[in-house]
Amino acid sequence: MKLSKPRDTDKAPRFWRDDALPFIEARAIADGREVCYTRHSHEHFSIGAITAGRSTYIHEQAHFEVSAGTVVLMNPADVHACNPINDEPWSYLMLYVETAWLTELQHQLGFSDDLAFRRFAITHTADPELFAGLQGLYEVLVDPQQDVLRKQSVAIEFFTDVQLHLNPVEQLLREPNFKLERAAEFIREHCTQMLKLEDICQAAQLSPSYLIRAFKQHYGMTPHAFLINRRIQFARDQLRHGKLIADVALEAGFADQAHFQRAFKQHLAATPGQYRG
Repeated sequence: MKLSKPRDTDKAPRFWRDDALPFIEARAIADGREVCYTRHSHEHFSIGAITAGRSTYIHEQAHFEVSAGTVVLMNPADVHACNPINDEPWSYLMLYVETAWLTELQHQLGFSDDLAFRRFAITHTADPELFAGLQGLYEVLVDPQQDVLRKQSVAIEFFTDVQLHLNPVEQLLREPNFKLERAAEFIREHCTQMLKLEDICQAAQLSPSYLIRAFKQHYGMTPHAFLINRRIQFARDQLRHGKLIADVALEAGFADQAHFQRAFKQHLAATPGQYRG
């Protein structure tokens, strides 16, 4: 188990991860004024709790004001961001869950095996039981006195409650656009390479003008922003395995370490060094 410790101040981001529970990662921010996100997305499922203050919450094309007691949910690939309001203090905690693990739990609960992942229709909720449950799970995960079985059990119990209360079977799913999804998949698979627009268009069989316009409308970001986001997710995985920051920057496809540092902080509101711990 690893819990990164603040280097200079208690306001620094704290990350938790454990090799025995590779499907879940946690972080906590004591002062949200110290971090600022660009619009971004993750390949995993994310769920967080606002523990104090209030902030803006961008989810796809919608903007909300959320405050203490609110739980926010982001499906894989959902474009989102959370930032302070008028420099007011706020704090939060987040859990990042591997999509494959959560999908398997969905299937165990009786959701269709035909669905790779059943998306959540709800973006945020003030449900006090869900809020308390998320805080409780976080406290168990970061507690070094708790054993792996206890942590696994609490995680399964919590996400079972999340599924049964917030993910009704009759929810509407996002209409698929297979050519755009093919473009996104091509970017994911070749994210560390020097991609050209024509390469993506050829893979998806789309014209450049349509790709640029439709991709942003569908995913909430341009193909280039999607590429940078995917590179950051790739780098995040490499850092978790202890690789050197300079090596990761090059492997992820960034021109230099300075560019990597800026992009990483924009997406995770933490430096690569803070994340690596």
